[in-house]
Amino acid sequence: MTDPLLTLDKISLKHLHQSLLIDVSLSLKPRQIMTIIGPNGAGKSTLIKIALGLTKPDQGTVFRQPGINIGYMPQRLTLNPLMPLSVERFLAMTRRGAKQIEAALERTGVNHLRKRPLNDISGGETQRVLLSRALLSNPNLLVLDEPAQGVDINGQTELYELINNLRDTLGCAVLMVSHDLHWVMAQTDTVICLNQHICCHGHPEHVSNDPAYLSLFGRRHAEAIALYQHDHDHQHDIHGDVICEHHHD
Repeated sequence: MTDPLLTLDKISLKHLHQSLLIDVSLSLKPRQIMTIIGPNGAGKSTLIKIALGLTKPDQGTVFRQPGINIGYMPQRLTLNPLMPLSVERFLAMTRRGAKQIEAALERTGVNHLRKRPLNDISGGETQRVLLSRALLSNPNLLVLDEPAQGVDINGQTELYELINNLRDTLGCAVLMVSHDLHWVMAQTDTVICLNQHICCHGHPEHVSNDPAYLSLFGRRHAEAIALYQHDHDHQHDIHGDVICEHHHD
């Protein structure tokens, strides 16, 4: 059995006597895509910060596999519009070489933007540049906070397909926060529905029919999601793990 890259065990956090997270546990394995969903204020970004080590929980433990490389993509990039910063110079701030930068931009399909000013590219292009930056750490784990923020519908589909392809080609795991579950459904192995605590979790097909999920998002949203569920030649248990079938002669 493969050891988890990241484990959060019974994480709780309060701020000004308000509970942000309550007894949250998760375990992420290599090559697994895990998507965290939930309403605004559910604690999704807080959970990501704890996973990254940027915030310390009041209770619980965080385990990261020794030697793990984490690539982080934030929700958005805020820049002074008067700052003359090109895509290439922005990525060079990571202290990576020109060949590494070019390779990362090639992987995300935006190497042609290398010399363009950051404030002169589209929302979808900006997200791909941020994803390129995350790839420069040669990650075992990609942590993506709302990766399709500010991206149009067609761009969302392409971006989530790209993330899935990166998982396959790099062999990394992906921990992702998203509001757009119907777009990520075809690419996600495990869904965690969060509302301060974990309401339900498992493979998308199970979660989208869970009463806790339906109470948060409604059946209409679940039915829309069903349109995007992927066809596959294997089955999953309620936790999203693949069920191995044993054939007897």
